[in-house]
Amino acid sequence: MSEKSGLCEPIEHDAIHLCVDMQRLFAEDTDWRTPWMKRVLPRVEEIAGAHTERTVFTRFIPVQSAAEATGRWRQYWERWRNMTLDCLPEEMVDLVPSLAHLVPPARVVDKRLYSPWIETPLRALLREHNVQTLVITGAETDVCVLATVLGAVDLGFRIVVITDAVCSSSDQTHDALMTLYHQRYSQQVETATTAEALAAWR
Repeated sequence: MSEKSGLCEPIEHDAIHLCVDMQRLFAEDTDWRTPWMKRVLPRVEEIAGAHTERTVFTRFIPVQSAAEATGRWRQYWERWRNMTLDCLPEEMVDLVPSLAHLVPPARVVDKRLYSPWIETPLRALLREHNVQTLVITGAETDVCVLATVLGAVDLGFRIVVITDAVCSSSDQTHDALMTLYHQRYSQQVETATTAEALAAWR
């Protein structure tokens, strides 16, 4: 399979920019700070600014306390106790300010899991607007962005991952995911830069 990136065809007007978890809890001085979120933020702002009414932001909402989590999630939240709502200032779940001011007309979908497809209104929202294509940006490449992409693959969406508008706290796994998309998902996942996507989005 080819490892080349690029778009197969123009991005139609009914596409949605799905921006994953560009929140203060990942951008600021917390245990989950993603150092190069700041570097990709201008690219995310470009796409969201150009297609504000076609943008949906997801937010990852931590549990109140580890005690309310079930299964292996309880162990996870015990490990990340400082990131529960009992410990974290409430405003840290907000989008970063430069994106928060776009809502509305941009929309927000909150989620409790990595995937935005489980126990959220996202799928119904996209179906209501006859969305066929998702232009995906956000954080982190190898966690919530990955869950978003794989769920979208299963649901049959056309997927365009914006290579300079996704970020991770691990360069190694970020790069591995880009290779995975090119080598194993080349029929279902396209990749493009911000400039390429904006030029192709009619």
